[in-house]
Order: sequence, then structure tokens, then C-alpha cells
Amino acid sequence: MKKVLTKDNVKSIIMFVFGITLTALAISQFTLPNKIVGGGVSGISTILFHVLKIEPGLSTAVINAVLLLVGLKVLGKRFVIATITGVGLLSVLVQLFSYLPPITTNIILASVFGGVFYGVGIGFALAAGGSSGGTDILGRILQHFLPHFPIGSLIMLVDGVVIALSYVFFRNLELTLFGVVTLAVSTYAIDAVIRKLNVSKLAFIVSEKGEEIAKKLVTTSPRGCTIIDTIGAYTHENNKMLVCALKDNELPAFQRKILEIDPHAFIIFSESSQIVGNGFHVYR
Repeated sequence: MKKVLTKDNVKSIIMFVFGITLTALAISQFTLPNKIVGGGVSGISTILFHVLKIEPGLSTAVINAVLLLVGLKVLGKRFVIATITGVGLLSVLVQLFSYLPPITTNIILASVFGGVFYGVGIGFALAAGGSSGGTDILGRILQHFLPHFPIGSLIMLVDGVVIALSYVFFRNLELTLFGVVTLAVSTYAIDAVIRKLNVSKLAFIVSEKGEEIAKKLVTTSPRGCTIIDTIGAYTHENNKMLVCALKDNELPAFQRKILEIDPHAFIIFSESSQIVGNGFHVYR
């Protein structure tokens, strides 16, 4: 029987719930009570709440239900199922958190921290393979046709229309400008989260004991390596250079294993923005 809850699945679930929770806090504790419209369904819900007194949890659920019909045709069942979970959780959390007093009524703090919480939350939800709904869906649809554009930038384009609507209903230019601030901060946060999750390390090891080190690394870690014959420009001695790709958290143990075999090994670590291949997952 195939194991359902693997380590990667559990990690994705935790990332997803964490992301949705942060997003709900951003809406109910920062943007909604301060009438800040930073775009998305949350922005539409803010407008509906202050203009028509419609509860944010209800409007979030209804609007997303309509958008999901579009998402089903373009993005497939897996994404839609994950989004339904996210939309349901987000709607419930937004409604629950809205009963609490807002963390701040300072509109500057609300626009900045609302953007940070929202962007980080959406970033984690997207990286986990799901969505909190709203313009995430539209952003994914656009990315389907424009794969070379960052998801955060595509969402920003869609959200700009919603921000413009806030001025139409509230007739307050300052609120609209603070909405732009929130959108800018959240867009940067989304791309920063995705970029950080994709960052890996490249290791270049030059050693006389290259083959011994390679055998140790291959047999004691999930990472492989490539052996390249090298000649020292100064000594003209033949050596082995190993090229290995690994994650940040694997670096200390990786270095320790090398130095145990060859304390004089020459090790270079460089940062890779993205690695595609076996053992590495690309977050988008």
C-alpha cells in the first residue's frame, strides 16, 4: 500500500496551513479594520464589508467559489482541491479573527505589516502547491500562459484593478495610496519567499582524496556528486574536484564529512537560485 503521508506531504501541509493563517491575520487584523484595499478578494471583501456590511468570511467564500470554476478548467483538479481547502480555511479564520480587536489602528503600520503578513502567507501557500483563492487563481492562470513571469508580479497586475476600485467606493486618495503600499510590500514578500525556498548551495571540493570523499557523501546522504579530474595551476599536481548540490540545512554535516577524510580539502560554497533535477523541488 502506497504511503499517503510522506515527509514531503507533511511539510507541504504545515507550510500551507501556516501560510493561510498568516494571510487571514493580515486581512482581519491589519487591512480590513483600517479600510486598506491591497488588492485581491480580500480587497473586494474589505470594500463589501464597509459599503454593504457583508461579513468578510462570507464574501471571501462566495467570490472564490466563482473563481474556482475558472481555475478548474485551466489548472486542473489537484490545484482546485487544494484551493478549496485553502479558501474554506481562510474564510473561517478571517471570520474568527475579525471578532478580535485589531492589532493596530495606525494606518501606516497596518499597510506595511498587513503587506508583510499577506505576502509571506500567500508565498507559503503557493509554495506548498495550493492557494488561498482570489487573485492567486488568476495569477496562476496568467502564469500558465506566461510561465516566465514571477507569480508575485502577475498577481500585482490583477490586484491593481481592485485597488483602483477602492478609490471609486471610498473616495479617499490616501487610503488608495496605502493600498498601493500594501500591494508593493506583499508582492515583494511573495517573490522573496518563493526565491528563498528555491535557494540551494553548490559545493566545489578539490582534494587528493576526491574518490574517497565522493564514496562517503554518496553512501551517507541523499545527494550525489560529480567527479572532475583537475590539475593545479601552481603545483601541476593531479587532483579530483567534486561538484555537489545540496540544501542549506545539509551544509554543516556535509562539510564535516569532507574534513574528516581530508582536513586540507579546498571547499568552495556558492549559492544557486534554483536547481532542477532529482532530489530538488522547484517552488513557483
